[in-house]
Amino acid sequence: MQYTGARILIETLIEQGVDTVFGYPGGAVLNIYDELYRHRDRIRHILVSHEQHAAHAADGYARSTGKVGVCIATSGPGATNLVTGIATAAMDSVPLVAITGNVPTGLLGKDSFQEVDIAGISMPIVKHNWIVKKVEDLAELIREAFVVAASGRPGPVLIDIPKDITALSAEWVPLDSADTDGAGGAGSVAGALAARSRRLAERSRRATFSAEDIERAAALLMAAKRPVLYAGGGVIISGASGELAVLAERLNAPVALSLMGIGGFPQDHRLCTGLIGMHGTVASNKAAQKADLLVAIGARFSDRVTSRTDMFAKTARVLHFDIDPAEVNKNVPVQAGVVGDLRETLARLLEKLPPRLATDWNGEIERWKTHVPQTHTREAAGRQRLHPRFIIEETARLLGHDAIVVTDVGQHQMWVAQFYPAYRPRSFLTSGGLGTMGYGLGAALGAKVGNPRRPVVLFTGDGCFRMNCAEMGTLSGCGLAVLIIVFNNSTLGMVRQWQSFFYQGRYSESDLGPFPDFVKLADAYGVRGYRAGDRRGFSAALGRAAEDLAAGRAALIDVIIDKDEKVLPMVPSGKPIDEQIM
Repeated sequence: MQYTGARILIETLIEQGVDTVFGYPGGAVLNIYDELYRHRDRIRHILVSHEQHAAHAADGYARSTGKVGVCIATSGPGATNLVTGIATAAMDSVPLVAITGNVPTGLLGKDSFQEVDIAGISMPIVKHNWIVKKVEDLAELIREAFVVAASGRPGPVLIDIPKDITALSAEWVPLDSADTDGAGGAGSVAGALAARSRRLAERSRRATFSAEDIERAAALLMAAKRPVLYAGGGVIISGASGELAVLAERLNAPVALSLMGIGGFPQDHRLCTGLIGMHGTVASNKAAQKADLLVAIGARFSDRVTSRTDMFAKTARVLHFDIDPAEVNKNVPVQAGVVGDLRETLARLLEKLPPRLATDWNGEIERWKTHVPQTHTREAAGRQRLHPRFIIEETARLLGHDAIVVTDVGQHQMWVAQFYPAYRPRSFLTSGGLGTMGYGLGAALGAKVGNPRRPVVLFTGDGCFRMNCAEMGTLSGCGLAVLIIVFNNSTLGMVRQWQSFFYQGRYSESDLGPFPDFVKLADAYGVRGYRAGDRRGFSAALGRAAEDLAAGRAALIDVIIDKDEKVLPMVPSGKPIDEQIM
């Protein structure tokens, strides 16, 4: 079948199982958008308000569904606007295919109008990128891109397509009929690319660990008396939550979660100690410091977890399970590592362990769990004080266990990590590694598109929301019933907290003031807006917002909180993680 490059792109995306793309049109991608119009009954396009949020929406779609997210932008500034979203996905191992247009091949490298070297710009933040120079290669490059994005440790890739490639025609052969001798004959470029795609897929499935690795890991666990499991986002990506739960119960070991690991182990489980690190719980941080064996599972020992690496888990031997060999021994020296898919490696490990192992924790974990900062429980005199914990827990009660929770970055992000009871994988979406302010609303709309029957709530701060509020227009235009809760303290809360603790209260450029009025802004975008300043007002607003969601409408609650509310516990920079400000 002879198709234009634009048609080949659309047919190949559909072939790869893509049902939705997020993007913004422009001159270099007009041929692609013309095909999207022609095939709008086969593939849905979500028009965002800014290209950065197209990348975040594809990210939220991917994190919440486990599929590969896809975003499209035009050349030049359209392409560069994707960069923050691509970097966000790269840091958190999110499978993403970013498609950019570019000037025609004859104008590449000539500083043409709206030309940038997006392949060079994106190289450090993608697993791989391609510039398509021949329309005959386009289909197989797209297929290869999906394999690379989803295989091994997932991540973003980028395909840069010059405009003339989308207009030229070539033979398109469906994947199920393509082979190394097809699509142009034996030894053709397309045939070679097809073979390469299959080799990449096969390599991603190949075991990278040995029986000796499993034996060594099992021996360390059987010798341990105070084991701690430190679980990260890899548990969720690999679908290994069930294996993690079996391992924890067999060891009777506490499970501490990284920010990306939230949802990988039920937070109401008796062995869950919650978040570990800078804003981690007393139980998680003390357990890591008292452990004689720390088992890292799909986690990368971020500096926000370890603080001082030379003082982290200083009495423990370290056993590291990860799919990426580059992570083992990178930040923390380990005694043993097992490299491979977590679901497979943990299953193999469980075969080597007895049904039950005794530990020497003797109730210490339970006692540490009772150590909660006073700010999390106190009541203000005179009126029912509106504390973030109350807001988050009331929202959780309303939405139930099936909700997908999205955050932006800052104080509210840490409060949600501490207080929202995440029970299921892929139910908590946040920018962990890059810490991207403005991530939340794009990710929330992507999650809702991918999960139309599940409730989706975005917790954001007034600083973050000013960066992405235009996407309320996308919610209204697409009929996406997302609940937005804005923690409004008229300041950049986390910046102010650091200035309070470490800069003697010099609040340089962290105050935001009272503008905009988020309720009026929501109304301008067709979103129902409510405001609350105390518990009674919040409960009433939440009830009205629930009615909006049930009717298929987005809703926003502007929640007024104290600008000096702190996220506690907190480990000061450079201190061991068990030296916490309470």
